[in-house]
Amino acid sequence: MALFRSHAHRRDVVFHAILGGPPRPPVHLRIDGQDLRDTRTDERSWEAILRKVLEGGAHPGISVSRESLQEFVKRRHEEGCEIFVLEERGRSILDCTFSEPALFVVGDQVGLPRKEEKFILRFAEKISLGKQRYLSASCIDIVNFFLDNQPLLKGGGSPPQGF
Repeated sequence: MALFRSHAHRRDVVFHAILGGPPRPPVHLRIDGQDLRDTRTDERSWEAILRKVLEGGAHPGISVSRESLQEFVKRRHEEGCEIFVLEERGRSILDCTFSEPALFVVGDQVGLPRKEEKFILRFAEKISLGKQRYLSASCIDIVNFFLDNQPLLKGGGSPPQGF
């Protein structure tokens, strides 16, 4: 959801996944929409691409490194990135204005581990998509909608082309 739209992919998005599970954590998977090539939206294609990359192979726009979530967030903060954690009890996204670069941290159905969340919140603000709970993939799509339409939603600017 972070990278794709109908019949194209987002060149202005960089997706990061920090994998903390076995066999050798942490693994920082970085997918840069600007450099991404030769992909489709189906799960089987992505499974093959990610398996190849995680086993040491290469794919345009995808890189792997050893970096923990805490290291990544701290580095991004030092680079001047605004950081937001998606959390039901946060400030409403409707009240937010985002600047670039912005980083949105999304957990899974359990949420972020407490230790990680406590660390990240030293550098981040909690924001909420509303009272409903959404799948992580849906959260990413909703955030992209807000970023795509931010001037329009705030009452300024003109609508995006094709609107």
